[in-house]
Amino acid sequence: MDKQLGSTRAFSGLEWMLAGRYLRSKRRETFISVISGFSFAGIMLGVATLIIVMAVMNGFRAELLDRILGLNGHLIVSPIDGELTDYADVAARINGLEGVKLAIPLIEGQALVSSGSGGSGALVRGVREEDIKRIESVAGTIKGGTLEGFDTNEGVAIGIRMANSMALRVGDDITLISPEGDVTPFGTTPRVKAYPVVAIFEVGMSEYDSTFVFMPLAESQLYFNQENKANIIEIFVDDPDKVQEMRIPVEDASQRPIFLTDWTQRNATFFSALQVERNVMFFILTLIVLVAALNIISGLFMLVKDKGRDIAILRTMGATRGAIMRIFFLTGAAIGVFGTIAGVILGVVVCLNVESIRQFFSWLSGTTLFNPELYFLSQLPAKMDVGETVMVVGMALVLSFLATLFPAWRAARLDPVEALRYE
Repeated sequence: MDKQLGSTRAFSGLEWMLAGRYLRSKRRETFISVISGFSFAGIMLGVATLIIVMAVMNGFRAELLDRILGLNGHLIVSPIDGELTDYADVAARINGLEGVKLAIPLIEGQALVSSGSGGSGALVRGVREEDIKRIESVAGTIKGGTLEGFDTNEGVAIGIRMANSMALRVGDDITLISPEGDVTPFGTTPRVKAYPVVAIFEVGMSEYDSTFVFMPLAESQLYFNQENKANIIEIFVDDPDKVQEMRIPVEDASQRPIFLTDWTQRNATFFSALQVERNVMFFILTLIVLVAALNIISGLFMLVKDKGRDIAILRTMGATRGAIMRIFFLTGAAIGVFGTIAGVILGVVVCLNVESIRQFFSWLSGTTLFNPELYFLSQLPAKMDVGETVMVVGMALVLSFLATLFPAWRAARLDPVEALRYE
């Protein structure tokens, strides 16, 4: 046995066996086992929480980006030195560019909308039928009515939240009130006109579903006193991340002085705030894993103290300091590894069922968790990133391994004579 212990290779079966025995508690070691259990649970919950929160924040950002860019152009063309009366020709030239998905001339204005059940502010957009049918976030989410004949039926398309708040259905009239109305000898009077609701859409973003009203372009030109012209041209490109590369081609195709703004400029503050929040949450939640790793240290120190006699016997039988250190390293590392694996499994399961879990807790508490009125989205999204998950796993394992080194080193430095003196 002496020869066997002295000649075992690193991380041999004997070392794994001893580490496994130290993980299994006996009656007199119950307290040590409880500490190990808390360490395991802490690492599992820390890893799972990190994965879940990062996935939800990634999903939240991706969904917001998709909804915002799905309804708003990636590039906005505004006229300089003259009104945009040649909007049709400019839009046609831009539509012919490689990398441009769609260029839409728009009339955009604010109005008060009302019905028999209430009123609210709205953003009215005048758009051609051929263009609105190509906006997938609107044309692909029609919940009632149709966009067929949109240019000729003099009706409007509204969001589902606006329809619900005003108790409107397809065919009902909605009244639009604009402060920029007719000019009379007594001043400018507000323009008031009722339009039938011909379509109801659901973008899935509460702010858009409750404020946007789409109107035929020709009708909006009359309503906002913008005859034969457009306010802006919205451009949708194939790759929003490469929008900067489209600036020069768009300027050349416009063949007139224009001012260009892109989606990164218009939403810079919003998405920067999301990124800062995401980084801060990652840092804070990492502390959970760190605390669990510190529990591994305390548990191993108590285990080393309790196993002092065993360590001394192993040393006298020929076990090297390296072997003792590896045994206790494996004991502590096993808690970290299995805790991390359990955390990943728990995190993945929750991410795959996060919306069902939200609905269950909303039903249980009787309140609306993740209220769409506050968080813009009607569902709780989760998008796991493989690279991010690997980073979380790596961080948890590194912290766990580092936490085991010092107690394992102390076990290896234990003097067998001192340990057996009072036995």
